[in-house]
Amino acid sequence: LVFTEEDKYGVYSSLLFKYFLAEGVVCGHDLFVASAKEHPDSILKELPAPLLDEQRNELGEEATAVKSEDFQDSMKIAWRYQNLPKMEASPTTSTKFGHYYDLSKTMSPELFQPIKWHSFYLPEELSLQPTVKTRSMNSAYGRLLLSIQRIISQEGFDGSDPQKKQKNILRIGIQSLGSLLWGDDICCSDTPEDIHSLTKFLYVLRGLLRKSLSACVITIPAHLIENKAIMERVTNLSDTVVGLESFIGSERETNPLYKDYHGLVHVRQIPQLNSLICDVSDMKDLAFRLKRKLFTIERLHLPPDLSDTVSRTSKQELAGSAKLLSSGCGAMAIGKKHLDF
Repeated sequence: LVFTEEDKYGVYSSLLFKYFLAEGVVCGHDLFVASAKEHPDSILKELPAPLLDEQRNELGEEATAVKSEDFQDSMKIAWRYQNLPKMEASPTTSTKFGHYYDLSKTMSPELFQPIKWHSFYLPEELSLQPTVKTRSMNSAYGRLLLSIQRIISQEGFDGSDPQKKQKNILRIGIQSLGSLLWGDDICCSDTPEDIHSLTKFLYVLRGLLRKSLSACVITIPAHLIENKAIMERVTNLSDTVVGLESFIGSERETNPLYKDYHGLVHVRQIPQLNSLICDVSDMKDLAFRLKRKLFTIERLHLPPDLSDTVSRTSKQELAGSAKLLSSGCGAMAIGKKHLDF
């Protein structure tokens, strides 16, 4: 179960959502797309087209050339850093994993022909069965769970029930869960009427995922949820939690330090095998950029500090005092050993 915290305007989280579904199409997996805002048919029509290896190599060489030019320009200013080894921007290894996609083109209909996909569009479900009621959770969540459970059992994804047909994987994508369109009020009130509805849904969903050959990606408008206790429960019920912070409308959008990036990627939690708790990623500084054809996630590299006014010794003292102060009162010392109140 992978949770993606949506960026403020939902621009980049929808791209990651479509990447996940597009990878399922290329790999021949079954798809289940659920949404209360955009019709699943429209989402599938906008999936990016896969790149061939030759095209991917050309794009990679072009991106490397652009980076080297930027690097040389920056080194003209920071001349004393010319002989330092170059840092690898990509956090991935050199081995190929998955596929690459061209955002400027949509996937051809021929690729969808061998794929079996299922959709759940909440307005249609409400019109078909207006009298469905669930006692323990929101009606929309109950309908969605019943639909997922039916597909897992009927299409042969139930791991506890041996199936005669060839095994496959079900990719489940749920868009903007927890928003007002799902009939939940956690995004508009600090004390919602049914504060445990989303938690109950995730608890049952995780049980379905554990006993089936399926994987699920859910996007959630975390910036709208005022009650932080709900987000803590959501995190605890997820295996992986990733947050996207867009620079649109913020001060960082015009900050020259972040001119090469469009936002930050926060890895809140990653799964840890053979453990009751989830691990926290060591890679803290990740940023993303949206190019003409590619959406890339890289290590965040800010320009080096060229200030000659602060000596190396004073910087070490500053770092040491900051450590001591941050452990005691949660503050950072700026330029001095002691705090000024």
